Amino acid sequence: MLELISYYITEAAEIVQPIYTKAELCINEHFSRRRPLEIIVISCIGLLILQYIWNFLCNFEDNLQRMKLKFFRMARNAPILREKIAKKMKEARHDIELSVKKFDKGSTYVERLPAKPLNKKEVAEKLTSYSKMGQLQWKDGFVSGAVYGATQELGELVTEVFSRHAFSNPLHADVFPDIRKMEAEIVRMVCNMFHGDEASCGTTTSGGTESLMLACKAYRDLAIDRGVRAPEMVIPVTAHCAFDKAAQYFTIKMRKIPIDPVTKQVNLRAMRRAINKNTCMLIGSAPNYPYGVIDQIDKIGALGVKYGIPVHVDSCLGGFLLPFLEEAGFKAPPFDFRVDGVTSISCDTHKYGYAPKGSSVLMYRNKDYRRFQYFAAADWPGGVYASATFAGSRPGSLIAACWATMMFLGQPGYVKATREIVNTARKLASEFSKIKHLRLVPEDPDVVINVVTIASDDFNIYRLSDTLNTKGWALNPLQFPPCIHICLTNLHAMKGVAEKLIQDVKTCVDDIMKTPNAAIGSTAAMYGAVATIPDRSIISDIAFAYLDACLDSQPMREETK
Repeated sequence: MLELISYYITEAAEIVQPIYTKAELCINEHFSRRRPLEIIVISCIGLLILQYIWNFLCNFEDNLQRMKLKFFRMARNAPILREKIAKKMKEARHDIELSVKKFDKGSTYVERLPAKPLNKKEVAEKLTSYSKMGQLQWKDGFVSGAVYGATQELGELVTEVFSRHAFSNPLHADVFPDIRKMEAEIVRMVCNMFHGDEASCGTTTSGGTESLMLACKAYRDLAIDRGVRAPEMVIPVTAHCAFDKAAQYFTIKMRKIPIDPVTKQVNLRAMRRAINKNTCMLIGSAPNYPYGVIDQIDKIGALGVKYGIPVHVDSCLGGFLLPFLEEAGFKAPPFDFRVDGVTSISCDTHKYGYAPKGSSVLMYRNKDYRRFQYFAAADWPGGVYASATFAGSRPGSLIAACWATMMFLGQPGYVKATREIVNTARKLASEFSKIKHLRLVPEDPDVVINVVTIASDDFNIYRLSDTLNTKGWALNPLQFPPCIHICLTNLHAMKGVAEKLIQDVKTCVDDIMKTPNAAIGSTAAMYGAVATIPDRSIISDIAFAYLDACLDSQPMREETK
């Protein structure tokens, strides 16, 4: 065999040698007539051209996206389109403002400090009038997600805790040692829930978005410390959009990985192919938001171990459900620090932890990872300054309320809530799967934990969302592909809520199928239009118009569109 290989190498050399010799002579002859300076300049220009081509090929997807954005920007500025787009955007802004301010009729906005201070009774009366503006019956379990631990008993407890710690600030640990101790205990309790060892650590944050962004910041800085010049994250397309936000804020390139069309889990082969020398982190969801599906965390962790890349598990949505699944009587896939390769986990205490909004925990396997999250200013004239999270001053009242909630519910309370929510979710999934013209996404009801997603091949699923809305329900529309889902909370586990939703869905589907091609409602129209617009920057402009309307303090203007 060696002799055969040697023979072919010799033959190849004999063929290549004359070609190489001839090329060498041609090049030498060509450059022999040039001055040394010319040779240096030509060589430098050639290297720059090659580097440009190499960078273009290595970042082909980013360059293609930039070219698309530039093309659409030029098209939008063309005279024939500019006026039409401006007119449509004006109509869209007006419609959005009408929708956002529909409860404002007859009311005015406070724009200046009161010349005469209000007394406690007057403030309370104003708060009461403001609280009557909404119509959705979230206390009765008619809203997907949004509100989690809204029991009267828990509300009374956190109200008392807030009153005790309303002005506390953990930035000043020497002034508020009680808050410092409570924060440390929250982190340790959650680390133990996720089977972290004594080296595991973390911080509390203001919510899931901050937890995810801090993890990205930490791993970007770790990668830079290791010599990576252009960090990249490898992320499922179903991962939370807070990762997109982090990528934009911290200049991290994103490599989005498709999901399996059946299981809705991340495609592991594609994830492995996307890993390169610049990869600073791998991400898995437990579960993801659109479908409530848990990615294969054990296999993502194995990729992290193989290539020496940190792995973050986003368990913001399921953080206080998954750790209690087994004790509640359900199977739990591997998802926590017991998985080799998992280096950090985010968990929202203000969702199924039932703490008031503004509370989350970000955990690390050890302090070596966490230190890259920190910020310190050693040379500031105001003194040495350091903070663990984005905020400097933070509301100690939220930390105290989170601690009190966890102590009040304890292990039995969370196990009970998990059992009720999962049972209710699987009941909904089972009943929805029996309704003709609907299908579950994914189709296996046994993988359902807290999110039930449905689609239809026979009618526009957004019509179901609009029709249910007329009955008081507020479900979440999804896109790519069109679906709607409900995120279950303990409010949906109340007696009669699931049964009413099942019956209303059946009734609505029957009504829709009488005229499956009838005119569509607002949600169907909006998402149908969104799906057909290739220029996604227009969608961003519409989303920004919504944010503008939410923050606007002017009464609704009645001018025509």
